[in-house]
Amino acid sequence: MRARYGVPLGIAAAGAAGLLYSAGFEARSFRLRRVTVPVLPSGMRPLRVLQVSDIHMVSGQRKKQRWLRSLAGLRPDFVINTGDNLSDPEGVPEVLDALGPLMEFPGAYVFGSNDYYGPTLRNPARYLLEKVQGRHGLNGNPPVVGAVHNPWEDIRDSFDAAGWLNLTNTRGTLKIEGVSLELTGLDDPHIKRDRYDQVAGGPSDSADFSMGVVHAPYLRTLDAFTADAYPLILAGHTHGGQLCIPFYGALVTNCDLDTDRVKGLSTHTAEGRTSYLHVSAGCGTSRYTPVRFACPPEATLLTLVGRE
Repeated sequence: MRARYGVPLGIAAAGAAGLLYSAGFEARSFRLRRVTVPVLPSGMRPLRVLQVSDIHMVSGQRKKQRWLRSLAGLRPDFVINTGDNLSDPEGVPEVLDALGPLMEFPGAYVFGSNDYYGPTLRNPARYLLEKVQGRHGLNGNPPVVGAVHNPWEDIRDSFDAAGWLNLTNTRGTLKIEGVSLELTGLDDPHIKRDRYDQVAGGPSDSADFSMGVVHAPYLRTLDAFTADAYPLILAGHTHGGQLCIPFYGALVTNCDLDTDRVKGLSTHTAEGRTSYLHVSAGCGTSRYTPVRFACPPEATLLTLVGRE
């Protein structure tokens, strides 16, 4: 009997231990990534931008709230929120409480699909199938029917009241100690709400520095920002792959971005131009798949310095 059942029981025990680790420890093991990006014009002082993304707040996630509130101690020059704040229609008060100290700094935001719509229960294997078939979100898939609508307007109104710029298919400008920062943003490409034609044309001559902001790093948006000569693009959405293989990396990105650039700093080239791209792995998960493996939750402090 031992010979017959020993191996299956061992596999089951290892699987249970992995699930306990990925849900009970790693998904709550919040990290800060620090990155230096040489994109500023020569002579401009360094700028420190805190990027938070994919919070996917569920009511009752106290540790995540405390950690997000603690990030205000970094004293960034400005904050960029790249969307997917919710994974629970009841989570709006927790999101605003967690981000309250950060809203005292200059900032800007775009929304992701999970700000607008509640998550649905789905088999994680479908992400692999969609990758093979080249279908992601509403980009090639049928429209979602019967989706839960989140109270995203409450988050928008609070962000706006704090002075954060709403970058939904538009441009905005932040003034940081006399420096003019132009931010160009798009609504979520994952659900085909991006309208680059409304913001096309590249950086303004009047801005000291310009950058692009989008939730999901679909190639069409990266191509457009890069071709228009934006030196830096910030995005989220991918969760860094969320369930990764140690020493190998991510299996999926949940968009058409390659897995080599699923998180962290990289570059993107289009029409002979090259931009820096930073993709945040985010600090949350869907409420229906509350696990991470070999991909801890994160926020990123990017220090922008002069070009080499």
